[in-house]
Amino acid sequence: MPSLADNRSIANILYETADLMEVASEDPFRIRSYRRAAEAVEALDQQLSEIYADQKALLAIPGIGKGMAANIREIFTEGRLALHEEMLKKYRPSMLELLKISGLGPKTISLIWDAFQVCDIEGVAKLAAEGKLRTLPRLSEKSEQKILKSIESYRQVTGRFHLDTADEIARKMIGLLENLPGVDKVTPAGSLRRGKETVGDLDLLVTGKCCGNEDQRNHVIEQIVNFPGILEVLAKGENKISIKLRSGMQVDVRLLPPDSFGAALQYFTGSKNHNVSLRQRALKQGYTLNEYGLVRMEDQGCVAAKTEEEIYRTLGLDWIPPELRENNGELEAAAEGKLPELVRLEDIQGDVHMHTIETDGKCTIEEMALAARERGYKYMAITDHSKNLAFTNGLDDRRAEEHIRRIRKAARQIEGITMFAGIEVDILAEGELDLSDSVLEQMDLVIASVHSHFNQELQQMTDRLLRAIENPNTSIIGHPTGRILLRREGYTFDCDRVFAAAAKAGVALEHNAYPDRLDLRDQHLRWAKGKGVKFVINTDAHHTSHMEKIRYGVLQLRRAWLTKADVLNTLPAGDFATMMRRGRPLPAAV
Repeated sequence: MPSLADNRSIANILYETADLMEVASEDPFRIRSYRRAAEAVEALDQQLSEIYADQKALLAIPGIGKGMAANIREIFTEGRLALHEEMLKKYRPSMLELLKISGLGPKTISLIWDAFQVCDIEGVAKLAAEGKLRTLPRLSEKSEQKILKSIESYRQVTGRFHLDTADEIARKMIGLLENLPGVDKVTPAGSLRRGKETVGDLDLLVTGKCCGNEDQRNHVIEQIVNFPGILEVLAKGENKISIKLRSGMQVDVRLLPPDSFGAALQYFTGSKNHNVSLRQRALKQGYTLNEYGLVRMEDQGCVAAKTEEEIYRTLGLDWIPPELRENNGELEAAAEGKLPELVRLEDIQGDVHMHTIETDGKCTIEEMALAARERGYKYMAITDHSKNLAFTNGLDDRRAEEHIRRIRKAARQIEGITMFAGIEVDILAEGELDLSDSVLEQMDLVIASVHSHFNQELQQMTDRLLRAIENPNTSIIGHPTGRILLRREGYTFDCDRVFAAAAKAGVALEHNAYPDRLDLRDQHLRWAKGKGVKFVINTDAHHTSHMEKIRYGVLQLRRAWLTKADVLNTLPAGDFATMMRRGRPLPAAV
């Protein structure tokens, strides 16, 4: 049974069984039990093949009860799990992919199967295009259009992952490998190093003596191919290992001698367009450039390979930060010594978009403030939701004023950090703000955000945003396009008019650093900067742990060529507060 002997294969069987049981509308408790067991098996250090016959050892694993222990023994003794095979036979493996389509929940998928015996994405798309889905209970023409749009979006993002997901996998892999004998360092490359908002394949470079020592190299390779969560090993050579994780992400690990590390890091960081232009520049100067080094064409002598800096320097360029390597003018700027000094994580003095248990947050005012202080911030703001977001328990005028008083009280009690009282107020359909001006006037800052009516026409959405900007209480426009990465496109508006209006009014635009949003995106940030806009970067934290996500947003600011001067929350607390009030006097602290 070699194909089933490893823990990741067994976990995958349990995961798939749970997914198909959900389509079959099985007992939710049973479904959860399979998923818990799969997670436990995946995290287990010891191989189940060594203990599957020992009932006591199986039951000692958290998440494994008597029934699940019997399932595991069945897999090993029979070479299969009967329930898994039964579900696959009934519903087909392609149905697992259908569960990834927004708007196609298990009940809808089951309805489609019962009515049409269709269980794949192409088949469902065809039914929707032909107008057949609307004949099913609870489905309509509008439902069909939403499903078609979701399938189109899925096709566009299949194989893409949020930036923090890729970063977490990279960190785990680095933690696994960096202390192994013969390993000097493990370095991410590719789109993760460039800070792209979503990541496809994950590239990691391993350098050290292990590349020339067979025993050490084999040990490193063994650790990689046993990385938790692996679905399959795609390729395993002497110096490159490719694996595919259960999530679908491919991880390529390359083992490199230190002498060629810089050339490999430059090459595998990309982007493709940047590298093509850099190689063309090298050719014009009499060199060839590849992952092994920068080589003179006349005598094949390697002139630079150990570091990226020496490669760029030899080609007459300043070193170019990875975030800028998109062939958007960075080579020309580097040649002229005009690359900007990009904003850094340590430049950020405060996070001013946070929610608490008063609305939909998970922590108290005090917990959020202490966590911000622990991060070294000089200031922070509590900005809970307004009443239009009923499902978040949003604040009405009375509760908002009470909340201001609580924030002011906490600010007097907690030393070492300045606390601002704010609000994330909804921009309603016609552009009005969701609380009265008399209450908003008492806030240190007001983030105005769109949370509804995303399908408005361009002109209507533009007018809506312009009206919000015109309100003298508005400090910041929150997550300005409303997008949710890999799930929802942003709404459309006239960027030129909105960006220009914000700059003229002194209203900042937010870069929402939470990895699901990263809104504004890099192209919009650079566009808005050209209009004179200033920015505030926030995490939209709903828990103290969310504050660390700020680093993913900083990467987007850097990709947009932003400097410290472009970002208002690099300012000291007093100067920042003045900017938020747009020239109006600061509110009295009550």
